[in-house]
Amino acid sequence: MDKRFRYLLYYSLGVLILMTIFNFFFLNHINTEEITYSRFQQMLEAGEISQVSIESNRILILPSEETGIEKVLYTGIINDPGLVERLNSAGVEFRAPIETESRGFFTSWILPLLIFALFWIFISRFLQKRMGSGVMSFGKNNAKIYAEKSTGVTFEDVAGQDEAKASLKEIVDFINNPEKYAEIGAKLPKGALLVGPPGTGKTLLAKAVAGEAGVPFFSISASEFVEMFVGVGASRIRDLFKQAEEKAPCIVFIDEIDAIGKTRDSVIGGNDEREQTLNQLLAEMDGFDSSRGVVILAATNRPEVLDKALLRPGRFDRRIVVDIPDLEGREAILKVHLRKVKFDLEMDINAVARSTPGASGADLANMVNEAALLAVRRRKKIIGQGELEEAVEVVIAGAKKKSIVSKKEREIVAYHEVGHAITAAALKGNAPVHKITIIPRTTGSLGYTMQLPQEERFLLTREELLDEIVIMLGGRAAEEITFGSVSTGASDDIERATRLARSMITIYGMSNEYANMAIESI
Repeated sequence: MDKRFRYLLYYSLGVLILMTIFNFFFLNHINTEEITYSRFQQMLEAGEISQVSIESNRILILPSEETGIEKVLYTGIINDPGLVERLNSAGVEFRAPIETESRGFFTSWILPLLIFALFWIFISRFLQKRMGSGVMSFGKNNAKIYAEKSTGVTFEDVAGQDEAKASLKEIVDFINNPEKYAEIGAKLPKGALLVGPPGTGKTLLAKAVAGEAGVPFFSISASEFVEMFVGVGASRIRDLFKQAEEKAPCIVFIDEIDAIGKTRDSVIGGNDEREQTLNQLLAEMDGFDSSRGVVILAATNRPEVLDKALLRPGRFDRRIVVDIPDLEGREAILKVHLRKVKFDLEMDINAVARSTPGASGADLANMVNEAALLAVRRRKKIIGQGELEEAVEVVIAGAKKKSIVSKKEREIVAYHEVGHAITAAALKGNAPVHKITIIPRTTGSLGYTMQLPQEERFLLTREELLDEIVIMLGGRAAEEITFGSVSTGASDDIERATRLARSMITIYGMSNEYANMAIESI
């Protein structure tokens, strides 16, 4: 349910409850008390009543001052033909209120409608202030517009993605110098799809394109187009492209486009709202003129689920891969983030980069920030090599645990990790051991052995993979040789070794019996 409806529902119920309570306790029960009809007759005979008002469903009784009763009493209506004569005999003033037809219509119909209208205006203004839009503005798009100064990002702020930047620089040049492309008849790509794992810098690259081109930047998440009402997302798509054409040239960035761009093949009982939104996006991309300099950038980490119509030429013409950075890329990314903090200029950044294979740009930024926090905790003015290496361990393995491990368990962990180190040193061609620790971490690890490769590797031979399995099982072997038994500490090693051995057989075709066969794809 939309937030606007939840707020409206909650406040409507609240006001109705308050109105009911007010009507029940204040309009009907202010200084009033119900009495029986026999008690009313006794007070009338005793001369304890000064005034009586006969209404349609009850009798209001005002006691005389001698009784000392300050409340207004009331009782129900009973068929009593002699009541008027007794009231006259007792000298009691009595009346029956005359309610005209117009007054009854006003109090029964007009007044409640006025109260509800005032309440609706109040809720509308409240929601407009709180949520930034009117209650009924479901079709308006929520894109955030960034001008050139607002983005503050250029290609210099993006490191480790040279191939992606090269593809995007051409788009920037086309926006800035359209004449030289028009001279030869080239057209600006309508859209570019940034594909890559989370944290690799897809959004940062999109902002850098807008910053380099010096044009407005529209940024919106695809999930904001999908609502519970059919047609709302399509309306927002139309509104977004209308704004983009008014601001042309500009960059429109749609993050996590798989939220609306999932394939429509073999969908049983599909989402009508999402499909209408996707259809409207396809129609808008076909309809707008790319020569005006409107470029659509989109990002996803699941390109395999996107609809084929979205990826065909003429819509998203380019697929730009934003992958996990290599060694040089990681080193460049660390230097970019270290520019924002104070650090030791003698720091070996290359060693840190070599210790973080598989880390994304977001991971490396987190490591630099953790190092800065650690330096503050240690009351240091700059980040040193020790802080950055400790930050790498915190991000990869978790923070140090303060729980105390028994002496026996520490001894088992120590022999286990030494077993990894000895097998790694005995086998030739493996990365040298950089660090051994038996300090428990919050990820559940009681210790680990870190190997530091000297260079980036993209291919591994069958022999090298077998050596990896031997190193993984070296800890279990050391436990068995030293203590004559094994522990549960090797569970992760066994899991990783099994996964690697299965991949060698089913994916890499490295088994003797099923050589050169990709069994996993059969």
